[in-house]
Amino acid sequence: MKKLLIIKMGYSETLDWMLSLTTSLGDVLRTTFILNYFKDYHIDWLVDGRALPLLEHNKYIKRIFVYNPSVGDELKKEKYDLVINLEKIPEACVLSDSLNAKKRIGFGFNGHDVDMANYLDYLIGDDMLIEICREAKKKRDNQHCFQEILARVLGKEWSGQRYILGYKPKSKISYDIGFNWTTSNKWANKSWPKPYWQKLEALIKGKYSVSWQRGLSDIFSYIDWIHSCRMIVTADSLGLHICLALGKSVIALFGPTSYREIYFYNCGSFILPESDYRCIPCLKPLCKRKKQCMEFIMPETVKERIEYEFKNRIFAK
Repeated sequence: MKKLLIIKMGYSETLDWMLSLTTSLGDVLRTTFILNYFKDYHIDWLVDGRALPLLEHNKYIKRIFVYNPSVGDELKKEKYDLVINLEKIPEACVLSDSLNAKKRIGFGFNGHDVDMANYLDYLIGDDMLIEICREAKKKRDNQHCFQEILARVLGKEWSGQRYILGYKPKSKISYDIGFNWTTSNKWANKSWPKPYWQKLEALIKGKYSVSWQRGLSDIFSYIDWIHSCRMIVTADSLGLHICLALGKSVIALFGPTSYREIYFYNCGSFILPESDYRCIPCLKPLCKRKKQCMEFIMPETVKERIEYEFKNRIFAK
């Protein structure tokens, strides 16, 4: 059986040049769609410990390695037919280049004498991937979803392959709507203001039962909470990707990030700010404007979309 190592820890988003100490959990989860292409492989996955629950119990992953300073010594004992590195941090690129592998795909240095102070300048990889990461305009103008782009990098055809989440929710459906209202500190400007959530709750009170976000300290509990709601209203966050993995109905609110990168698998829809700001999507985690773009998404608009979805979508009982 052929052996594959996937290096996706979450320290950098695959389509973004920015690195962060905050693990991008959603980017790890959405990368699992590539497992569909390698079901006949022995698959190892190198991941950050904070994202580990998103990969546990996945029947297509044979071994999960949690990243630490000594994990490279263990991986160097292996022989891989293919290594896919989707991380830009220098440690991941150096490790990928050093492994015993017949073929490598993704980011790397490929023998370059790298100046670590400017190591991003030395990264090599698929031209389209590098361009989208480096050039904000190309990323803003991009019309392809994440899966299409990554499938091309792998030399595969994108035909709707889904995320693969190993954990199976234990909760029962108990609420009509879940408010997935918080976002990570990394992208605080993706948040919809809390007073808007409160107004939305007041607008739909008496017609739909509402649950506010739960399980923030434990990913499995978080997944169970999402599963307990017929529909989730959310910003562009991990919760959105969990909804898509579960096939859960979702309404996603977008502002600074691009909705075009998200494929909804017929699970829901998105709402954009009603604004003439030309900077949308700015693709930046901080905003200098007095009124941020997410403040132009009105609670009344979200209420109307909720009513439309409940009228036209069949929900699990």
